[in-house]
Amino acid sequence: MRIIDTKEIEEKIYNMALHAGVNLTPSCKKALQEAEISENNAAAKFALKTLNQNAEIAKEMQMPVCQDTGMSVVILEIGQNVFLQGKPLKTAVNDAVKRAYADGYFRKSVCDPITRVNTTDNTPPVIHTEIVEGDNVKITYLPKGFGSENMSRLYMLKPAQGVNGIIDAIVETVKIAGSRPCPPVYVGVGIGGSFDTCAFLAKKALTRDVGTFNEREDIAEIEKLALKRINDLNVGCQGFHGNTTAIGVSCEWAYTHIAGLPVAINIQCHCVRCEKEII
Repeated sequence: MRIIDTKEIEEKIYNMALHAGVNLTPSCKKALQEAEISENNAAAKFALKTLNQNAEIAKEMQMPVCQDTGMSVVILEIGQNVFLQGKPLKTAVNDAVKRAYADGYFRKSVCDPITRVNTTDNTPPVIHTEIVEGDNVKITYLPKGFGSENMSRLYMLKPAQGVNGIIDAIVETVKIAGSRPCPPVYVGVGIGGSFDTCAFLAKKALTRDVGTFNEREDIAEIEKLALKRINDLNVGCQGFHGNTTAIGVSCEWAYTHIAGLPVAINIQCHCVRCEKEII
């Protein structure tokens, strides 16, 4: 049994949130730089150059890389041999986000869904917890902007629609979204599970490095085929047309019921911000 004080988790998330607010992930930066080099459309190439310059300025000046500093999503994979002590875990996570958004001068975007009254500190965050083997706590922090979140979709496909139906759903989602999620986008896909679990899998897929593929060859093939078809749409960077509408497609999967094929597509804009730490 390993004892971890939730204050340590709070400090980790605080620093992760500060860093994520001003930095793209290395894999995202690499993908955007490669897209700029390979782009043939002049307007799209200029837009990609601007995005890359923006990322460098944000890092240098320690200013938000996007004005939508997101709703915080925190995934905690807690080892079953861990005993947490100190303040309640939920309180520790909330306090970390509250402090980071104040100290980083990040926009506070969380509000009541009905009254639309802002909570003024970007809390509460979305918190997912999973119990796993071991005596560590793995923390994944993802600030999720809603220009792209609003373009996400959930499909309850018929099992007979199979792989082709899955790819069609992914491509249709990006096509309908068009320029609204600030492409080039990163597409997270959840396949299987139930109505709710496939949506979580789609979110979790966005925490993978851009350009990586699923360990299952058949699912990796779905990622590759979907990405090709998306880039054939010619939406392009910021809707200026061109070679790159998406910088990646990542799929996660779970077993499902014999009567269903749930598929969730969670869209992330070009501004991929994600931090991972292990305590």
